[in-house]
Amino acid sequence: MSPFFFWFFSALMLFFGAAVVLNRNPVASALSLVVSFLGLAALFMTLDAFFIGIIQVLVYAGAVMVLFLFIIMLLDLHAEERRRTNVVTFIGGAAVAIVFFGQLYLVITHLRQAKLPFPALPASHPDDVRSVGLLLFGNYNLPFQIIAVLILVATIGVIVLSKRELR
Repeated sequence: MSPFFFWFFSALMLFFGAAVVLNRNPVASALSLVVSFLGLAALFMTLDAFFIGIIQVLVYAGAVMVLFLFIIMLLDLHAEERRRTNVVTFIGGAAVAIVFFGQLYLVITHLRQAKLPFPALPASHPDDVRSVGLLLFGNYNLPFQIIAVLILVATIGVIVLSKRELR
């Protein structure tokens, strides 16, 4: 992979990931998340993981984001009004971020494998679909089913919450 593309798509993901959190408008935040997902899919494509990149676009940028936008429109959310920044919350968040990056720095500087270059990918292209299917439905079947139930419960919860009462 070209370092230019790695840094470009990584910066794209970081920028739009921050836009997801900082946007007050839920629709703009959801669309920023779509661009972040597309940047991640492009990173997978540059790593020759074509199946995972396509699934990233189809499942996350497609189906999940349509579900998010449907829920946003169903709840009739408006842009959150600006309010003053809570100083205690800001200082606490900054402290957590500093501790996180400090820990990350310590792990990277003390981990010997982090200083080694990444090994070259094998020349043969294994069957991506078969490998992902065996891994997903073999080793990770229970977490896959739990996530499916959680998404179903969340969708039912949104429908119940948005149901208008008859008067």
